[in-house]
Amino acid sequence: MIDPRPPASTRRFATRGSLAQRISLLAVAVAVITALLAGLLAIGLVSSANQTSARKRLARLADLAQTTVADTGTRAAQRRALRALPGVNVQWALLDGQGGVLAASAPLARKSVTASDIGGLTSSGSLSLTRSVAGSTVLVEGRRLPAGGALLLAQRRADATRADDRIIRRIELALVVGVVIAIALGLVVAYRIARPLKRTAAAAHALALGHRDVHVGTQGPSEVAEVGHAVNTLAVALSHSEARQREFLLSVSHDLRTPLTAITGYAESLADGVVPASEAPHVGAIMLTEAQRLNRLVSDLLDLARLDAQEFRIDLGQVDVCELARAAGAVWADRCAGVGVRFSAELPAGSLFVQTDASRLRQVLDGLFDNALRVTPAGAWIVLAVRAESAGPLTAWVVAEVRDGGPGLAEEDLPVAFDRSVLYERYRGQRQVGTGLGLTIVHGLVSRLGGVIEAGHAPEGGARFTVRLPAPPSLPGPDR
Repeated sequence: MIDPRPPASTRRFATRGSLAQRISLLAVAVAVITALLAGLLAIGLVSSANQTSARKRLARLADLAQTTVADTGTRAAQRRALRALPGVNVQWALLDGQGGVLAASAPLARKSVTASDIGGLTSSGSLSLTRSVAGSTVLVEGRRLPAGGALLLAQRRADATRADDRIIRRIELALVVGVVIAIALGLVVAYRIARPLKRTAAAAHALALGHRDVHVGTQGPSEVAEVGHAVNTLAVALSHSEARQREFLLSVSHDLRTPLTAITGYAESLADGVVPASEAPHVGAIMLTEAQRLNRLVSDLLDLARLDAQEFRIDLGQVDVCELARAAGAVWADRCAGVGVRFSAELPAGSLFVQTDASRLRQVLDGLFDNALRVTPAGAWIVLAVRAESAGPLTAWVVAEVRDGGPGLAEEDLPVAFDRSVLYERYRGQRQVGTGLGLTIVHGLVSRLGGVIEAGHAPEGGARFTVRLPAPPSLPGPDR
Protein backbone atom coordinates (compact mmCIF):
# COMPACT_ATOMS: atom_id res chain seq x y z
CA MET A 1 0.00 0.00 0.00
CA ILE A 2 1.21 3.50 -0.80
CA ASP A 3 0.93 6.24 1.77
CA PRO A 4 -1.36 8.85 0.13
CA ARG A 5 0.40 11.64 1.99
CA PRO A 6 3.09 13.42 -0.02
CA PRO A 7 6.71 13.10 1.15
CA ALA A 8 8.05 15.79 3.46
CA SER A 9 10.39 17.00 0.72
CA THR A 10 7.41 18.03 -1.40
CA ARG A 11 5.37 19.82 1.24
CA ARG A 12 6.85 23.13 0.13
CA PHE A 13 4.39 22.97 -2.78
CA ALA A 14 1.55 23.37 -0.29
CA THR A 15 2.28 27.10 -0.18
CA ARG A 16 1.01 27.36 -3.74
CA GLY A 17 -2.47 26.25 -2.75
CA SER A 18 -3.94 22.85 -3.40
CA LEU A 19 -6.29 21.93 -6.21
CA ALA A 20 -9.03 21.23 -3.67
CA GLN A 21 -8.64 24.72 -2.22
CA ARG A 22 -8.78 26.33 -5.62
CA ILE A 23 -11.85 24.37 -6.68
CA SER A 24 -13.53 25.21 -3.38
CA LEU A 25 -12.70 28.91 -3.74
CA LEU A 26 -13.95 28.84 -7.32
CA ALA A 27 -17.20 27.17 -6.26
CA VAL A 28 -17.67 29.70 -3.44
CA ALA A 29 -16.90 32.63 -5.74
CA VAL A 30 -19.30 31.39 -8.43
CA ALA A 31 -22.03 30.70 -5.86
CA VAL A 32 -21.64 34.08 -4.14
CA ILE A 33 -21.52 36.05 -7.38
CA THR A 34 -24.50 34.16 -8.75
CA ALA A 35 -26.43 34.69 -5.52
CA LEU A 36 -25.61 38.40 -5.45
CA LEU A 37 -26.64 38.94 -9.06
CA ALA A 38 -29.78 36.85 -8.74
CA GLY A 39 -30.63 38.41 -5.38
CA LEU A 40 -30.17 41.97 -6.56
CA LEU A 41 -32.24 41.30 -9.65
CA ALA A 42 -34.98 39.46 -7.77
CA ILE A 43 -35.15 41.92 -4.90
CA GLY A 44 -35.22 44.87 -7.30
CA LEU A 45 -38.05 43.31 -9.31
CA VAL A 46 -40.02 42.35 -6.19
CA SER A 47 -39.51 45.78 -4.60
CA SER A 48 -40.63 47.53 -7.76
CA ALA A 49 -43.65 45.23 -8.03
CA ASN A 50 -44.50 45.76 -4.35
CA GLN A 51 -44.41 49.54 -4.68
CA THR A 52 -46.55 49.44 -7.82
CA SER A 53 -49.04 47.17 -6.08
CA ALA A 54 -49.10 49.39 -2.97
CA ARG A 55 -49.75 52.49 -5.08
CA LYS A 56 -52.61 50.77 -6.89
CA ARG A 57 -54.17 49.76 -3.58
CA LEU A 58 -53.84 53.29 -2.23
CA ALA A 59 -55.36 54.70 -5.45
CA ARG A 60 -58.36 52.37 -5.12
CA LEU A 61 -58.79 53.44 -1.49
CA ALA A 62 -58.64 57.10 -2.57
CA ASP A 63 -61.35 56.53 -5.20
CA LEU A 64 -63.51 54.70 -2.68
CA ALA A 65 -62.95 57.35 -0.03
CA GLN A 66 -63.76 60.13 -2.53
CA THR A 67 -67.12 58.49 -3.31
CA THR A 68 -67.87 57.87 0.36
CA VAL A 69 -67.05 61.44 1.44
CA ALA A 70 -68.99 62.94 -1.45
CA ASP A 71 -72.10 60.99 -0.40
CA THR A 72 -71.75 62.07 3.24
CA GLY A 73 -73.19 65.45 4.12
CA THR A 74 -71.67 66.64 7.42
CA ARG A 75 -68.05 66.86 8.47
CA ALA A 76 -68.72 64.51 11.34
CA ALA A 77 -70.17 61.95 8.99
CA GLN A 78 -67.20 62.33 6.67
CA ARG A 79 -64.78 61.75 9.52
CA ARG A 80 -66.70 58.67 10.59
CA ALA A 81 -66.57 57.40 7.02
CA LEU A 82 -62.77 57.84 6.97
CA ARG A 83 -62.21 56.48 10.46
CA ALA A 84 -61.32 52.96 9.21
CA LEU A 85 -58.35 54.13 7.11
CA PRO A 86 -55.79 54.50 9.95
CA GLY A 87 -56.52 50.87 10.78
CA VAL A 88 -54.73 49.91 7.54
CA ASN A 89 -51.91 52.45 8.14
CA VAL A 90 -53.41 55.05 5.77
CA GLN A 91 -53.54 58.65 7.00
CA TRP A 92 -56.10 61.11 5.61
CA ALA A 93 -56.79 64.84 5.51
CA LEU A 94 -59.75 66.92 4.27
CA LEU A 95 -58.79 70.26 2.74
CA ASP A 96 -60.84 73.31 1.92
CA GLY A 97 -60.65 75.18 -1.37
CA GLN A 98 -57.60 77.16 -0.27
CA GLY A 99 -55.65 74.14 0.95
CA GLY A 100 -56.46 74.55 4.59
CA VAL A 101 -56.97 71.43 6.71
CA LEU A 102 -60.59 70.88 7.73
CA ALA A 103 -59.97 67.49 9.38
CA ALA A 104 -57.14 64.96 9.51
CA SER A 105 -56.27 61.67 11.15
CA ALA A 106 -52.61 62.76 11.42
CA PRO A 107 -50.43 65.55 9.99
CA LEU A 108 -48.59 63.15 7.63
CA ALA A 109 -50.94 63.65 4.68
CA ARG A 110 -50.72 67.45 4.76
CA LYS A 111 -46.95 67.45 5.27
CA SER A 112 -46.49 65.27 2.21
CA VAL A 113 -47.80 67.89 -0.24
CA THR A 114 -46.91 71.45 -1.13
CA ALA A 115 -49.09 74.36 -2.19
CA SER A 116 -48.26 73.69 -5.83
CA ASP A 117 -49.30 70.05 -5.38
CA ILE A 118 -52.67 71.23 -4.00
CA GLY A 119 -53.04 73.64 -6.89
CA GLY A 120 -52.44 70.82 -9.34
CA LEU A 121 -54.95 68.64 -7.49
CA THR A 122 -57.58 71.36 -7.67
CA SER A 123 -57.06 71.83 -11.39
CA SER A 124 -56.66 68.19 -12.46
CA GLY A 125 -58.93 66.50 -9.99
CA SER A 126 -56.38 63.87 -8.82
CA LEU A 127 -52.90 63.64 -7.40
CA SER A 128 -50.46 60.69 -7.25
CA LEU A 129 -46.88 61.13 -6.07
CA THR A 130 -44.10 59.84 -3.83
CA ARG A 131 -42.42 62.06 -1.26
CA SER A 132 -39.80 61.74 1.44
CA VAL A 133 -40.99 62.92 4.85
CA ALA A 134 -38.70 62.78 7.88
CA GLY A 135 -36.51 60.17 6.19
CA SER A 136 -39.43 57.93 5.20
CA THR A 137 -40.80 57.32 1.73
CA VAL A 138 -44.48 58.23 1.61
CA LEU A 139 -47.06 57.37 -1.06
CA VAL A 140 -49.65 60.12 -1.60
CA GLU A 141 -53.00 60.02 -3.41
CA GLY A 142 -55.30 63.04 -3.68
CA ARG A 143 -58.86 63.46 -5.02
CA ARG A 144 -60.93 66.62 -5.59
CA LEU A 145 -64.35 66.57 -3.89
CA PRO A 146 -67.49 67.59 -5.86
CA ALA A 147 -68.64 69.96 -3.10
CA GLY A 148 -65.28 71.73 -3.04
CA GLY A 149 -62.06 71.03 -1.26
CA ALA A 150 -60.01 67.85 -1.55
CA LEU A 151 -59.19 64.55 0.11
CA LEU A 152 -55.57 63.45 0.71
CA LEU A 153 -54.46 59.88 1.58
CA ALA A 154 -50.87 59.16 2.65
CA GLN A 155 -49.15 55.88 3.52
CA ARG A 156 -45.56 55.15 4.39
CA ARG A 157 -44.01 52.79 1.87
CA ALA A 158 -42.72 50.52 4.64
CA ASP A 159 -46.31 50.10 5.92
CA ALA A 160 -47.71 49.55 2.44
CA THR A 161 -45.19 46.81 1.52
CA ARG A 162 -44.78 45.19 4.92
CA ALA A 163 -46.55 41.99 3.91
CA ASP A 164 -44.73 41.82 0.58
CA ASP A 165 -41.33 42.37 2.23
CA ARG A 166 -41.64 38.91 3.71
CA ILE A 167 -41.24 37.60 0.15
CA ILE A 168 -37.94 39.44 -0.16
CA ARG A 169 -36.71 37.97 3.12
CA ARG A 170 -37.63 34.51 1.88
CA ILE A 171 -35.72 35.17 -1.33
CA GLU A 172 -32.70 36.26 0.69
CA LEU A 173 -32.94 33.15 2.86
CA ALA A 174 -33.22 30.93 -0.23
CA LEU A 175 -30.14 32.57 -1.74
CA VAL A 176 -28.15 32.06 1.47
CA VAL A 177 -29.19 28.40 1.57
CA GLY A 178 -28.22 28.05 -2.10
CA VAL A 179 -24.78 29.54 -1.43
CA VAL A 180 -24.23 27.16 1.51
CA ILE A 181 -25.26 24.16 -0.61
CA ALA A 182 -23.00 25.29 -3.48
CA ILE A 183 -20.06 25.62 -1.09
CA ALA A 184 -20.71 22.17 0.35
CA LEU A 185 -20.96 20.64 -3.13
CA GLY A 186 -17.78 22.45 -4.18
CA LEU A 187 -15.91 21.03 -1.20
CA VAL A 188 -17.17 17.51 -1.94
CA VAL A 189 -16.27 17.73 -5.65
CA ALA A 190 -12.85 19.21 -4.85
CA TYR A 191 -12.15 16.43 -2.40
CA ARG A 192 -13.24 13.72 -4.82
CA ILE A 193 -11.05 15.18 -7.59
CA ALA A 194 -8.03 15.94 -5.42
CA ARG A 195 -7.93 12.62 -3.57
CA PRO A 196 -7.01 10.44 -6.60
CA LEU A 197 -4.57 13.12 -7.78
CA LYS A 198 -2.85 13.04 -4.38
CA ARG A 199 -2.60 9.27 -4.62
CA THR A 200 -1.17 9.58 -8.13
CA ALA A 201 1.40 12.14 -6.92
CA ALA A 202 2.38 9.79 -4.07
CA ALA A 203 2.79 6.96 -6.58
CA ALA A 204 4.98 9.16 -8.81
CA HIS A 205 7.20 10.01 -5.81
CA ALA A 206 7.39 6.31 -4.97
CA LEU A 207 8.55 5.62 -8.54
CA ALA A 208 11.20 8.32 -8.16
CA LEU A 209 12.43 6.59 -4.98
CA GLY A 210 12.86 3.31 -6.86
CA HIS A 211 9.65 1.47 -6.00
CA ARG A 212 8.24 -0.39 -8.96
CA ASP A 213 5.34 -2.26 -7.33
CA VAL A 214 3.20 0.84 -7.73
CA HIS A 215 -0.45 0.69 -8.68
CA VAL A 216 -2.80 3.66 -8.75
CA GLY A 217 -6.57 3.29 -8.79
CA THR A 218 -8.34 4.75 -11.80
CA GLN A 219 -11.23 6.39 -10.00
CA GLY A 220 -12.60 9.87 -10.56
CA PRO A 221 -13.21 11.82 -13.77
CA SER A 222 -11.87 10.42 -17.02
CA GLU A 223 -8.92 12.85 -17.11
CA VAL A 224 -7.86 11.94 -13.56
CA ALA A 225 -8.32 8.23 -14.29
CA GLU A 226 -6.17 8.64 -17.41
CA VAL A 227 -3.37 10.15 -15.31
CA GLY A 228 -3.56 7.15 -12.95
CA HIS A 229 -3.46 4.75 -15.90
CA ALA A 230 -0.43 6.59 -17.31
CA VAL A 231 1.42 6.23 -13.99
CA ASN A 232 0.61 2.51 -13.89
CA THR A 233 1.88 2.13 -17.46
CA LEU A 234 5.03 4.05 -16.56
CA ALA A 235 5.66 1.78 -13.57
CA VAL A 236 5.36 -1.33 -15.76
CA ALA A 237 7.61 0.20 -18.46
CA LEU A 238 10.25 1.20 -15.91
CA SER A 239 10.18 -2.24 -14.34
CA HIS A 240 10.60 -3.89 -17.75
CA SER A 241 13.35 -1.48 -18.80
CA GLU A 242 15.30 -1.94 -15.59
CA ALA A 243 14.97 -5.71 -15.85
CA ARG A 244 16.44 -5.56 -19.36
CA GLN A 245 19.22 -3.30 -18.12
CA ARG A 246 20.05 -5.75 -15.33
CA GLU A 247 20.15 -8.60 -17.83
CA PHE A 248 22.34 -6.53 -20.12
CA LEU A 249 24.74 -5.64 -17.31
CA LEU A 250 24.95 -9.27 -16.22
CA SER A 251 25.69 -10.29 -19.81
CA VAL A 252 28.31 -7.57 -20.27
CA SER A 253 29.89 -8.42 -16.94
CA HIS A 254 30.18 -12.05 -18.01
CA ASP A 255 31.68 -11.12 -21.37
CA LEU A 256 34.17 -8.75 -19.74
CA ARG A 257 35.17 -11.28 -17.13
CA THR A 258 35.98 -14.03 -19.66
CA PRO A 259 38.84 -12.25 -21.51
CA LEU A 260 40.03 -10.61 -18.29
CA THR A 261 40.26 -14.02 -16.62
CA ALA A 262 42.28 -15.40 -19.55
CA ILE A 263 44.59 -12.40 -19.64
CA THR A 264 45.06 -12.46 -15.85
CA GLY A 265 45.78 -16.19 -15.83
CA TYR A 266 48.38 -16.07 -18.57
CA ALA A 267 49.95 -12.92 -17.09
CA GLU A 268 50.33 -14.65 -13.72
CA SER A 269 51.86 -17.66 -15.43
CA LEU A 270 54.36 -15.43 -17.21
CA ALA A 271 55.15 -13.52 -14.02
CA ASP A 272 55.71 -16.74 -12.06
CA GLY A 273 57.96 -18.19 -14.78
CA VAL A 274 55.64 -21.13 -15.31
CA VAL A 275 55.47 -20.61 -19.07
CA PRO A 276 58.64 -21.78 -20.82
CA ALA A 277 60.36 -19.40 -23.18
CA SER A 278 59.34 -21.44 -26.19
CA GLU A 279 55.65 -20.97 -25.33
CA ALA A 280 55.90 -17.24 -24.70
CA PRO A 281 54.95 -16.19 -28.28
CA HIS A 282 51.91 -18.49 -28.21
CA VAL A 283 50.80 -17.17 -24.80
CA GLY A 284 51.38 -13.60 -25.97
CA ALA A 285 49.22 -14.22 -29.05
CA ILE A 286 46.40 -15.57 -26.87
CA MET A 287 46.66 -12.58 -24.54
CA LEU A 288 46.63 -10.24 -27.55
CA THR A 289 43.53 -11.95 -28.96
CA GLU A 290 41.70 -11.68 -25.63
CA ALA A 291 42.78 -8.06 -25.25
CA GLN A 292 41.49 -7.26 -28.74
CA ARG A 293 38.22 -9.01 -27.86
CA LEU A 294 38.00 -6.95 -24.68
CA ASN A 295 38.79 -3.76 -26.61
CA ARG A 296 36.09 -4.54 -29.16
CA LEU A 297 33.51 -5.05 -26.42
CA VAL A 298 34.46 -1.77 -24.73
CA SER A 299 34.35 0.04 -28.08
CA ASP A 300 30.90 -1.37 -28.79
CA LEU A 301 29.68 -0.26 -25.39
CA LEU A 302 31.02 3.26 -26.00
CA ASP A 303 29.41 3.39 -29.46
CA LEU A 304 26.11 2.23 -28.03
CA ALA A 305 26.28 4.81 -25.24
CA ARG A 306 26.97 7.59 -27.73
CA LEU A 307 24.05 6.47 -29.90
CA ASP A 308 21.67 6.42 -26.94
CA ALA A 309 22.88 9.87 -25.90
CA GLN A 310 22.55 11.22 -29.47
CA GLU A 311 26.24 12.18 -29.37
CA PHE A 312 27.30 10.45 -32.57
CA ARG A 313 28.72 13.06 -34.91
CA ILE A 314 27.21 12.95 -38.40
CA ASP A 315 28.95 14.80 -41.27
CA LEU A 316 26.67 14.75 -44.29
CA GLY A 317 27.89 15.01 -47.83
CA GLN A 318 27.46 13.59 -51.33
CA VAL A 319 28.60 9.96 -51.14
CA ASP A 320 28.94 7.49 -54.01
CA VAL A 321 27.63 4.29 -52.41
CA CYS A 322 29.04 2.15 -55.21
CA GLU A 323 32.56 3.50 -54.71
CA LEU A 324 32.30 3.08 -50.95
CA ALA A 325 31.06 -0.50 -51.39
CA ARG A 326 33.97 -1.31 -53.75
CA ALA A 327 36.46 -0.10 -51.14
CA ALA A 328 34.80 -2.08 -48.37
CA GLY A 329 34.48 -5.16 -50.61
CA ALA A 330 38.20 -5.16 -51.38
CA VAL A 331 39.06 -5.31 -47.69
CA TRP A 332 36.51 -7.91 -46.77
CA ALA A 333 37.22 -10.06 -49.83
CA ASP A 334 40.75 -10.57 -48.49
CA ARG A 335 39.46 -11.36 -45.00
CA CYS A 336 36.97 -13.85 -46.41
CA ALA A 337 39.69 -15.51 -48.48
CA GLY A 338 41.80 -15.86 -45.36
CA VAL A 339 39.21 -18.13 -43.70
CA GLY A 340 38.02 -19.93 -46.84
CA VAL A 341 34.75 -18.02 -47.26
CA ARG A 342 33.76 -17.12 -50.82
CA PHE A 343 33.01 -13.42 -51.50
CA SER A 344 30.94 -11.79 -54.26
CA ALA A 345 29.99 -8.19 -55.04
CA GLU A 346 26.92 -7.25 -57.06
CA LEU A 347 27.51 -3.59 -57.93
CA PRO A 348 26.26 -1.43 -60.80
CA ALA A 349 28.83 -0.17 -63.26
CA GLY A 350 28.13 3.50 -62.56
CA SER A 351 27.57 5.58 -59.45
CA LEU A 352 24.74 5.96 -56.95
CA PHE A 353 24.91 9.11 -54.84
CA VAL A 354 23.14 9.84 -51.56
CA GLN A 355 23.40 12.57 -48.95
CA THR A 356 24.96 10.75 -45.99
CA ASP A 357 28.08 10.33 -43.83
CA ALA A 358 30.64 8.17 -45.65
CA SER A 359 32.50 7.04 -42.51
CA ARG A 360 29.28 6.07 -40.70
CA LEU A 361 27.98 4.19 -43.74
CA ARG A 362 31.31 2.33 -43.96
CA GLN A 363 30.94 1.53 -40.24
CA VAL A 364 27.50 0.05 -40.99
CA LEU A 365 28.89 -2.17 -43.79
CA ASP A 366 31.84 -3.27 -41.64
CA GLY A 367 29.47 -4.21 -38.82
CA LEU A 368 27.31 -6.29 -41.16
CA PHE A 369 30.38 -7.97 -42.73
CA ASP A 370 31.82 -8.77 -39.31
CA ASN A 371 28.52 -10.31 -38.25
CA ALA A 372 28.29 -12.35 -41.48
CA LEU A 373 31.89 -13.57 -41.46
CA ARG A 374 31.56 -14.81 -37.87
CA VAL A 375 28.77 -17.27 -38.71
CA THR A 376 29.57 -18.22 -42.33
CA PRO A 377 31.40 -21.54 -42.71
CA ALA A 378 34.26 -22.10 -45.12
CA GLY A 379 33.10 -22.63 -48.70
CA ALA A 380 29.85 -20.64 -48.22
CA TRP A 381 29.19 -17.23 -49.77
CA ILE A 382 29.05 -13.68 -48.47
CA VAL A 383 27.50 -11.27 -50.97
CA LEU A 384 27.60 -7.47 -51.05
CA ALA A 385 24.92 -5.95 -53.29
CA VAL A 386 24.16 -2.31 -54.13
CA ARG A 387 21.23 -1.18 -56.26
CA ALA A 388 18.67 1.59 -56.72
CA GLU A 389 15.01 1.13 -55.91
CA SER A 390 12.03 3.32 -56.67
CA ALA A 391 8.78 3.22 -54.72
CA GLY A 392 6.98 5.85 -56.79
CA PRO A 393 7.62 9.22 -58.44
CA LEU A 394 8.50 10.88 -55.12
CA THR A 395 10.32 8.06 -53.30
CA ALA A 396 13.67 6.55 -54.22
CA TRP A 397 16.18 4.49 -52.29
CA VAL A 398 19.78 3.44 -52.63
CA VAL A 399 20.04 -0.07 -51.23
CA ALA A 400 23.12 -1.74 -49.75
CA GLU A 401 22.68 -5.40 -48.85
CA VAL A 402 24.87 -7.99 -47.11
CA ARG A 403 23.89 -11.66 -47.48
CA ASP A 404 25.59 -14.75 -46.12
CA GLY A 405 25.46 -18.54 -46.34
CA GLY A 406 25.51 -19.11 -42.59
CA PRO A 407 22.86 -20.72 -40.37
CA GLY A 408 20.49 -17.79 -40.94
CA LEU A 409 17.67 -16.51 -38.76
CA ALA A 410 14.39 -18.08 -37.76
CA GLU A 411 11.12 -16.24 -38.42
CA GLU A 412 10.83 -15.30 -34.75
CA ASP A 413 14.34 -13.80 -34.90
CA LEU A 414 13.54 -11.22 -37.59
CA PRO A 415 11.46 -8.79 -35.46
CA VAL A 416 14.10 -8.75 -32.68
CA ALA A 417 17.27 -9.01 -34.74
CA PHE A 418 18.35 -5.47 -33.80
CA ASP A 419 17.31 -5.59 -30.15
CA ARG A 420 20.18 -5.44 -27.74
CA SER A 421 21.65 -8.88 -26.83
CA VAL A 422 18.47 -10.80 -27.81
CA LEU A 423 20.11 -12.95 -30.50
CA TYR A 424 23.25 -13.14 -28.39
CA GLU A 425 21.36 -14.72 -25.50
CA ARG A 426 19.33 -16.91 -27.84
CA TYR A 427 22.30 -18.45 -29.72
CA ARG A 428 25.14 -18.26 -27.21
CA GLY A 429 26.70 -21.72 -26.99
CA GLN A 430 25.08 -22.84 -30.27
CA ARG A 431 27.01 -20.79 -32.83
CA GLN A 432 29.66 -18.10 -33.00
CA VAL A 433 28.37 -14.88 -31.40
CA GLY A 434 29.90 -11.48 -30.89
CA THR A 435 29.21 -9.00 -28.12
CA GLY A 436 25.45 -8.86 -28.68
CA LEU A 437 25.73 -5.16 -29.54
CA GLY A 438 26.87 -5.06 -33.17
CA LEU A 439 23.49 -5.21 -34.89
CA THR A 440 22.03 -2.77 -32.35
CA ILE A 441 24.77 -0.26 -33.19
CA VAL A 442 24.21 -0.79 -36.93
CA HIS A 443 20.48 -0.15 -36.51
CA GLY A 444 21.17 3.03 -34.53
CA LEU A 445 23.60 4.32 -37.13
CA VAL A 446 21.23 3.67 -40.03
CA SER A 447 18.42 5.45 -38.15
CA ARG A 448 20.68 8.46 -37.49
CA LEU A 449 21.52 8.56 -41.20
CA GLY A 450 17.81 8.76 -42.02
CA GLY A 451 17.58 5.27 -43.48
CA VAL A 452 15.94 1.99 -42.58
CA ILE A 453 17.37 -1.51 -42.10
CA GLU A 454 15.61 -4.84 -42.10
CA ALA A 455 16.55 -8.46 -41.55
CA GLY A 456 15.45 -11.34 -43.76
CA HIS A 457 16.40 -14.60 -45.39
CA ALA A 458 19.12 -14.74 -48.02
CA PRO A 459 18.98 -16.93 -51.17
CA GLU A 460 22.45 -18.14 -50.17
CA GLY A 461 20.80 -19.90 -47.22
CA GLY A 462 21.74 -17.54 -44.41
CA ALA A 463 20.72 -14.09 -43.21
CA ARG A 464 20.09 -10.98 -45.29
CA PHE A 465 20.47 -7.42 -43.95
CA THR A 466 19.16 -4.67 -46.21
CA VAL A 467 19.99 -0.98 -45.68
CA ARG A 468 17.89 1.62 -47.53
CA LEU A 469 18.99 5.25 -47.71
CA PRO A 470 16.76 7.99 -49.16
CA ALA A 471 17.85 9.45 -52.47
CA PRO A 472 16.37 11.88 -55.05
CA PRO A 473 13.99 10.26 -57.56
CA SER A 474 16.52 10.93 -60.31
CA LEU A 475 19.82 9.46 -59.14
CA PRO A 476 22.98 10.98 -60.67
CA GLY A 477 25.32 8.72 -62.50
CA PRO A 478 25.18 6.91 -65.81
CA ASP A 479 23.63 3.74 -64.46
CA ARG A 480 20.99 3.08 -61.93
